[in-house]
Amino acid sequence: MKNFYNRVSNRNRRSGGPQKSQIPFRLNFLFIIVALLFAALIGQLAYLQVMYGSKFKAEVNSTDTTIETTNVQRGMVYDSTGKVLVGNKAHQAISYTKGVNVLSTSMYDIANKLGQYLTVSTSSLTPRQSIDYYLTDQKRLKAVESQLSGTKGLTETQLYDKALSHLENDSSFKLTPKQKNAAAIFAKMSGAYALSTTYIKDSDVSSTEIAQIGEHLSEMPGVQVGTSWSRDYPNGKSMNSIIGTVSSEKTGLPSDRVNELLAQGYSRNDSVGQSYLEQEYEPVLRGTKAEKQVEVAGNNTVTKEVKKYGGQKGDNLQLTINSKFQSKLQSLVKSAESGAGGSSTGTYAVVMNPNTGGVIGMAGVDRDPSTGKVTDNALGTINSDIVMGSVVKGAMVSGALMDGVITPTNSTLTDMPITVGGVKKSSWFNHGGGSNIAVNAAGALEVSSNSYMMQLAMKEAGFHYSSGAALTMSTKAFDIERGYFKQFGLGVKTGIDLPGESSGLEGSSSFAHIGNALDLSFGNYDAYTVMQVAQYMSTIANGGTRIAPHVVQSIRGTTSDGKLGAIKSTVEPKVLNTINMTTAQKNLVKEGLYDVVHGSNTYKTGGMMSSISPKISAKTGTAQTYYKGNETVTLSLASYAPSTKPQVVVALAMPNLGVNAESNNMALAKQIYSAYWKMVQSTSTIDQ
Repeated sequence: MKNFYNRVSNRNRRSGGPQKSQIPFRLNFLFIIVALLFAALIGQLAYLQVMYGSKFKAEVNSTDTTIETTNVQRGMVYDSTGKVLVGNKAHQAISYTKGVNVLSTSMYDIANKLGQYLTVSTSSLTPRQSIDYYLTDQKRLKAVESQLSGTKGLTETQLYDKALSHLENDSSFKLTPKQKNAAAIFAKMSGAYALSTTYIKDSDVSSTEIAQIGEHLSEMPGVQVGTSWSRDYPNGKSMNSIIGTVSSEKTGLPSDRVNELLAQGYSRNDSVGQSYLEQEYEPVLRGTKAEKQVEVAGNNTVTKEVKKYGGQKGDNLQLTINSKFQSKLQSLVKSAESGAGGSSTGTYAVVMNPNTGGVIGMAGVDRDPSTGKVTDNALGTINSDIVMGSVVKGAMVSGALMDGVITPTNSTLTDMPITVGGVKKSSWFNHGGGSNIAVNAAGALEVSSNSYMMQLAMKEAGFHYSSGAALTMSTKAFDIERGYFKQFGLGVKTGIDLPGESSGLEGSSSFAHIGNALDLSFGNYDAYTVMQVAQYMSTIANGGTRIAPHVVQSIRGTTSDGKLGAIKSTVEPKVLNTINMTTAQKNLVKEGLYDVVHGSNTYKTGGMMSSISPKISAKTGTAQTYYKGNETVTLSLASYAPSTKPQVVVALAMPNLGVNAESNNMALAKQIYSAYWKMVQSTSTIDQ
């Protein structure tokens, strides 16, 4: 055993000892390279995560989930009795919802396919849209490009623009009727945003078109058979000038408001109120669009649709206007104007509740004196400025009482011609000075004394009148008079809930026109609207509170069967200011307005209306006016009834009548009151 061990030991020594395991050098080098690559990859991932992680996350979220919206019905408009004035008419429609990153060539194919079953109007198809459709076909584009010269080095966009220009100048270029139809469809599709819905045809879709399109929907991604709505007027369009209009899907958003409306969430082809009530109450009427959450995969295909919100029809408006009475009022105004003749330029009337500001009726017509043509213009009551004449004297007397130049117990002055700077001005019944009479404030209103009002104006300005002397009073007289007038609503916007209201027109206030300060006192200088006159008389009638007129009574929902629903909000009377007058001062003015109709003075101006029942209080007006150099008169009237407990105000104006016109205003007022008590309110419900 020992010898064996010695032999082995000797052998190991001879061979250099036991052999160790060795790894080839190339394999070690490969491991090092792999390790370095892994380290670089991990480093890059860490860098991207730290530096751009939030950005990539935001991009993924924004592209993976998108909200698709669809329109709902607009709210309806009802009159004060619940009658539908504006409704919605449903139409079968063909719509297209544009997908994410849809190519023009795909829409081109869909448009051609859809054009086989659907005929649309091509009247608005532009030459550019026709060419864009034509060149979307790549074969046609290449064919046109082959005819062009100087195309070397041009980009695809530059080549397209050159091809476009070539066809625009090619008089022989023309689409076939079939191509035009498809081009019109393609243009509407191209104008849509990603995941937005646009109508291809929103009315007059035939049952055959519906059936054929429905049968081939799977071949036309994004095309749908649905419903559209348009405004409907079941009781006629007599009130459209007040209600206003709505843009169509075809016209889209008004160009002057497009940026504002886009910022509010509208799409370019949405319908929107364009004028008057439809515009003023757009946020109420528009409703809330339905929303669908759309999930899009990486290949831009829709993978999931979830209905988030079903949408809500717009709320309804109920007006203060009685449509039956409104129609009658418009008819009366039109009839009065048709018989006016001469240089008459229109007739306008407002009927209002003086205690709430609710407008019961507002009617108007314009007339072209050169042709005699009469056209409806109810909005003339808020935007036509008219020199009204003596109708404003109630405000003049009220201002003098507040100013302290007269008092309820000391207001008597002598009506006499006023002569200043060689100019004589007088009351209608006392031109020569032979009918000088002493009148107090109420009597001055009864007989419509111009002299009395001029004397008040001079007293307010601190000017001591001397017959024949120069009128040297301060121009502050204009400010004093207008300041009191405006408290009643004359010369300022009334605050009515309709856009486009005028604030009236003021004449010059320079010293060169100081004589006109006297004209202003009896209504023959500044111009006002009929709505302002109605507000002024309402302020007197209700005891001194100026209330903003309004035509919307309440905002209401819709019942499950589509009818007028519960009240959501009511338009409360909006107080603009109150008149600082004592009870005695107010009663003196009201006494004068009552005596205009029922007084005992021979010169009272409103006696023709004494037969109206319940009894009315009023102020008539006659202004000396001119039309194209010809002398005319403008008749006006402001009144309220019953005289004891006022519940209705009637104001009207008839500008530029013949100089011999005297009672047209009172004749019209009698007809308006008669219609009101028959159609709106029974006299049996009031205390007279």
